[in-house]
Amino acid sequence: MGPLVSQGIIDPAWNNVLALLIGFAFGYILEATGFSSSRKLAGVFYGYDFVVLRTFMTAVMVAMVGLMFFDYFGWIDLSMIYILPTFVSSAVIGGVIMGLGFVVGGFCPGTSLCGAVIGKIDAMMFTAGIFIGIFIFSEAFPLIENIYYANDLGAVKINEFFGISAGLFTLIFVVMAIVAFYVTYLIRKKVKDVVY
Repeated sequence: MGPLVSQGIIDPAWNNVLALLIGFAFGYILEATGFSSSRKLAGVFYGYDFVVLRTFMTAVMVAMVGLMFFDYFGWIDLSMIYILPTFVSSAVIGGVIMGLGFVVGGFCPGTSLCGAVIGKIDAMMFTAGIFIGIFIFSEAFPLIENIYYANDLGAVKINEFFGISAGLFTLIFVVMAIVAFYVTYLIRKKVKDVVY
């Protein structure tokens, strides 16, 4: 059955409208869960708030398990889902840069836009920094193009990389997430007594 647009079930003319509606919904959820607060976001790095970790791991679990069931019932054709190619060097370098920015600024790109929209000055400054970074990256791209495209693994899935089935990888991830939830609960309990 799905993906709906590429199979003509939903007219491709609706792509931008759907993207806008999903974007508004995503922004609303970010704000409703408190992700526009740099203190809450940075809390995961400093060990006093793990809402970000729990929320995103829950989202990944729901998506993974949902896709497994949708595939099983024939509601979605997983072979039609586009997977971005993996470039190891740029992923590692970009991850380090974004991680440092996250720790220092307290935002990621999505949450900074969410905070900027509701009028948070720090989020606005972070968003301005993102656009400056995009400009510098764009101008410097010819110099770093070889690094960007280095170690190309293609459109590989994690389970394929490790040579296991998608179902087994999903099970392993869910178990790891549950363990992470429990461990972060214990850490939060200890830190709460110290910080608060």
